[in-house]
Amino acid sequence: MISSQIIQTSIDELKAITKVDLTVYEGGGMVLATTMKQQDISPSLISSFASSPADSQVIGANHLLKITDEGELLYILVATGFSDDVYMVAKIGVCQIRNLAIAYKERFDRNNFFQNLLLDNLLLVDIYNRAKKLHLEVSACRAVFLIEVKGEKDSQVTELLKSMFSNQAGDYITTVDESNVILIKQLEQTHGIEDLNQVADTIVDMCNTEIMTDVRVAFGSVVKELKDVSKSYKEAKLALDVGKIFYAEKKVVAYSTLGIGCLIYQLPINLCRIFIEEIFGDDVPEDLDDEALNTINKFFENNLNVSETSRQLFVHRNTLVYRIEKIQKSTGLDLRNFDDALTFKIALMVVNYMKYLDKMEY
Repeated sequence: MISSQIIQTSIDELKAITKVDLTVYEGGGMVLATTMKQQDISPSLISSFASSPADSQVIGANHLLKITDEGELLYILVATGFSDDVYMVAKIGVCQIRNLAIAYKERFDRNNFFQNLLLDNLLLVDIYNRAKKLHLEVSACRAVFLIEVKGEKDSQVTELLKSMFSNQAGDYITTVDESNVILIKQLEQTHGIEDLNQVADTIVDMCNTEIMTDVRVAFGSVVKELKDVSKSYKEAKLALDVGKIFYAEKKVVAYSTLGIGCLIYQLPINLCRIFIEEIFGDDVPEDLDDEALNTINKFFENNLNVSETSRQLFVHRNTLVYRIEKIQKSTGLDLRNFDDALTFKIALMVVNYMKYLDKMEY
């Protein structure tokens, strides 16, 4: 429902143009907004008119009109004056306030619709019926972006996103919890992963420069039907959770790039412990020093290329080989061998996952 302040502003502007006093009542006779210092109509008279079948009534200098939406009484507007234009002004006021009420109702209903759609709380028939009523395109490409806000600036992020993405373009911004803002972005059929990454990068940059807020953005895959938006949302949520564990350095995480991290995230903790013990015994990778871990990560980044890795680490090739052989002695895995490198890479990710679960328990 519209706030009394918005109704007051509306009738104040109308009076400034027409010089006609207006008062808006609720059905029970309570004044919601008025341009007059004193009303000469009793609440009981307003209540009686509200329950009558008439749409309008004239009592002295007062023109009473009902404001309805689909047969439901919203407000009663009273225009006061003896000129011939009073009734016309009252009709204009009725149209203006009714349109405001419908717009605000649609805005609330649309927000409610998208929240229930994301959470899978709607039947398929309800999705199509409500989408038609809300003028939403059913067959359009969409993707869900989940923006995690650090701190208490989620309202600022929401307002910033609303200035960046408009409903007219088919985009919608909502929330389903206290820590994340959701952008449902409508896309062209030609848009791919590069376009989605560009949108996510823009969100991160704008939040950082405009409101000095660090955010993480995750997004799901592109869906072509409105009913599948919840699927993209679940993927974005999974990408955000997995990204915190395995890709903590990244500000943008796409569901399509999660790779082995998505599989490890769904493993039970007991199976993870068995896997680590079978490969490393008591010498788990978390016991390696920072220099060894940095060497390993850089070696993986360069696709097991010894020469390029030594160049980026600013060490001699023989020094790098010595470090790799030292890791081989302590773990039994030769990182120059693809199978051993793959095993070690997965093991590091499993260890990070186990550490994350341990942290979540406290």
